[in-house]
Amino acid sequence: MRNIMVENIIIQLRQDGVRITPQREAILNFLAESDKHPTADDIYQALSEEYKQMSVATVYNNLRLFTSYGFVKEMTYGDNASRFDFSSTEHYHVICEKCGCIEDLFYPILSDVEEIAEELTGFKVTHHRMEVYGICPRCATEKMNSRGRV
Repeated sequence: MRNIMVENIIIQLRQDGVRITPQREAILNFLAESDKHPTADDIYQALSEEYKQMSVATVYNNLRLFTSYGFVKEMTYGDNASRFDFSSTEHYHVICEKCGCIEDLFYPILSDVEEIAEELTGFKVTHHRMEVYGICPRCATEKMNSRGRV
């Protein structure tokens, strides 16, 4: 079953004269189905076996296209590789300081933060981003297990 959002994106790209290649569609579907916030290399590794003609450059070029349209968000954290998030809904991220895993955080009470920021500062706000940092359950469990060993 194809994702209806992917279908709509493909329609919009076609209307704008963008050719829809099998690789382009595969990258878009992979992002829509992923909840792991993959890097470009993650995407390439996952799809390159099925799409032998795909290169890392193909992945990066498509990610640039998708981010320029706003279908995908690029997330950069320090010196680590960029991660990509299919922009289906507004949400925030919780990031593990140990392993770097990223989980989505849906917190609708912050939906009016841009409007409030404009009122308080006079800025014309275009967007916002929030990250929450900590230790994920897996890393916390590993840490507790390593303490028990002597």
